[in-house]
Amino acid sequence: FTIADYETVRKTLNRLVNDGYIQRIINGVYYKPKYIEAINEYKAPNIDEVAHAIARKYNWTIAPSGNTALNLLGLDTQVPAKWTYISDGRYVTYSFNRVTIEFKKRSNINISKMSQNTAMVIQALKTIGNGNVTDTHISHLQKILTQEQKMQLLEESKYVCAWVYNIIKQISEVTDE
Repeated sequence: FTIADYETVRKTLNRLVNDGYIQRIINGVYYKPKYIEAINEYKAPNIDEVAHAIARKYNWTIAPSGNTALNLLGLDTQVPAKWTYISDGRYVTYSFNRVTIEFKKRSNINISKMSQNTAMVIQALKTIGNGNVTDTHISHLQKILTQEQKMQLLEESKYVCAWVYNIIKQISEVTDE
């Protein structure tokens, strides 16, 4: 099912960009800016949504990694200068509006068959590091995850390294009996 041929779509998108109705982030990824009257500026696009749009365009599976995962989970308040995602696609970096999104190729086992939350929590824990995860981190994750998400996290992370799985059991409030 197609709406129109390539040239028609390309010209229409270019016209919409030139008229200011939409903005091009990268080739094939656009957003409609919202004007905020209180500050007389347009709202910037959500970087996580842009990353997922790029992943959809190339049919990649992605998950936030490093400081990006920490920020999105609320474990770190500092907004990352470079938004990093692990991907089953190629290693590539995109830059727009003084923002950099980096996709790092990882084996599919790191992200396939996992929910977005599970992959993000695992990546955040690996970023914090073995021995550096505090009770505050665990408590925060317990608060922001629903009981259903905790059970899904526990189920989907059975095959991660032992120290990560032990922390996930604490987050999910599961003890060995």
